[in-house]
Amino acid sequence: MSHTKYHRVLLKISGEGLCRPQGFGIDGEQLHRIAGELKTVVDTGVQLALVVGGGNFIRGTELARTSHIPPATGHYMGMLGTVINALAIQETLEQIGLVTRVQSAIAVDRVCEKFIRRRALRHLEKGRVVILAGGTGNPFVTTDCCAALRGTELGADIIMKATKVDGVYSADPKKDPSATRYTTISFDEAIGRNLQVMDATAFALCRDQKLPIRVFSIVKPGALKRIVLGEDEGTLVHV
Repeated sequence: MSHTKYHRVLLKISGEGLCRPQGFGIDGEQLHRIAGELKTVVDTGVQLALVVGGGNFIRGTELARTSHIPPATGHYMGMLGTVINALAIQETLEQIGLVTRVQSAIAVDRVCEKFIRRRALRHLEKGRVVILAGGTGNPFVTTDCCAALRGTELGADIIMKATKVDGVYSADPKKDPSATRYTTISFDEAIGRNLQVMDATAFALCRDQKLPIRVFSIVKPGALKRIVLGEDEGTLVHV
């Protein structure tokens, strides 16, 4: 075990992190790579909970806009996509020696547990990776908000928001070459500047609960472990 800065962390990873750029579904190579990164963190002794999105399969808002499917139904379909991703992550992590539990906010009892806070805490205390699916179980609520909520419920020391860029920038670095990366930024600044790396409601909840967020690149090897060891990586969003 390594000396770590955090005891319990919650990682938010988007569904797009499980597929290739502009891809769809789950890419086995990407999945295995991310699983390896997660194992390096668990091997330090840190308790790890994971909230996964479903955008690699479906985005309910976009589906509703381009079809006759009601927005609420589209969001429920997206929640089911997160369950698919959670099961894929579970099987991959267990193949490399980790013990996991999937808990869902919507009932899918043939494949995973229902989210129960005290049970999730017990799993974490036993060293199991808890993979949280189904968002909050409610339409019109993002998985970013779910991460903020679950991080607060489970007493996480920090939320780690995995993206494909290495932190929070003043503008989209892919569109604006002059965009600069923030080393640290306050929640109020992030909300006021409309920095859309994370849902504003999630920022507000974490601000009110004084729960910091570290935004980092999931495609950068070793970044996740460096964060839990207390090294400077990405952008820290704090009160």
